Amino acid sequence: MQTEATPTVRPRGETRQIFVGAVAIGGGAPVSVQTMTNADPHDAQALLRQIGEAADLGCDIVRLTVPDAEAAAVFKQVRTLSPLPLVADIHFDHRLALAALEAGADGLRINPGNIGGPERVRAVVAAARSRRVPIRIGVNGGSLEADILARHGAATAEALVESALRHVALLEAEAYHEIKISVKASDVSRTLAAYRLLSARTVYPLHLGVTEAGTFLPGTVRSCVALGALLLEGIGDTIRVSLTDVPAKEVRVGVELLRSVGLRAPGAAVTSCPTCGRTRVDVAGLATRVEERLERFYREHPDAARPHVAVMGCVVNGPGEAKGADIAVAGGQGRYVLYVRGERKHTLPEAEALEAIAALVEGWGRG
Repeated sequence: MQTEATPTVRPRGETRQIFVGAVAIGGGAPVSVQTMTNADPHDAQALLRQIGEAADLGCDIVRLTVPDAEAAAVFKQVRTLSPLPLVADIHFDHRLALAALEAGADGLRINPGNIGGPERVRAVVAAARSRRVPIRIGVNGGSLEADILARHGAATAEALVESALRHVALLEAEAYHEIKISVKASDVSRTLAAYRLLSARTVYPLHLGVTEAGTFLPGTVRSCVALGALLLEGIGDTIRVSLTDVPAKEVRVGVELLRSVGLRAPGAAVTSCPTCGRTRVDVAGLATRVEERLERFYREHPDAARPHVAVMGCVVNGPGEAKGADIAVAGGQGRYVLYVRGERKHTLPEAEALEAIAALVEGWGRG
């Protein structure tokens, strides 16, 4: 637990800017969303499916593990077809970092301290420099050096930052500065303390995340509390919401988090009621399908107008809520009443509600 006064943080507009492929990170660039594949690193098609899904949902950068030479060869295949920049995640064997760079990696994630001595670090830095590829120093509570753990007694915020800056110094010793840093803890308090401390001590862009955040619900809550607080303080240049789930869900949460703190353009403006015992239609299902349909539409037509859509479960609150929405439906027994700009239009079967809403939004957007 941090006991010293809260440090003066460095706003994201003042961090050094680097590029992962064509994606700018730091220096006031838009905060980017990252994820990591969890498909077999030797299965190119499975990796490309996950990357494609992530791209469709608004992801900016994808990380792949490269645990062996076969995976490095697959990485090369995937890189040629990927719609997004790819970061190679490397541990222990510096030759895999060199192979990933040769394969076209747009970034590396390493701990310089675990890939060998100074000569190996120099070899990786030289290869990265020749290709203008940045390196992320990724530190978490499970990767701390024994002497740092002994000095601090635990994986404290100060210990995480000390480890990160030690690794940064190894790269700076080679006059290399294309660096970004992460200091991930598994709980909110240490994550906040570590990034606040690090932000005050470095000019390098920061990659935000909570490590081992957990399954979808607890992981989403922990990540949004920690990352949301930091982003609102002006800390953080790129994010990953780590979940024990598929990469697509990480991206959906990350994108929505940025929208919620005003750092990404709004998506589909869909609201829905929490439902109650009066509900006789599938409000949750319709609201989800409307969101998905409209998100696809807005990806294809980013400049389209975004009318407010409300999906309501019954006629008690539905008509009143409809007056505050551009397009709304209020459910009944297997059917919905459709409202446009607060005016009741007609009743339609439940099965036709999605297409009716989509047609109105798409016509609205293109009009």
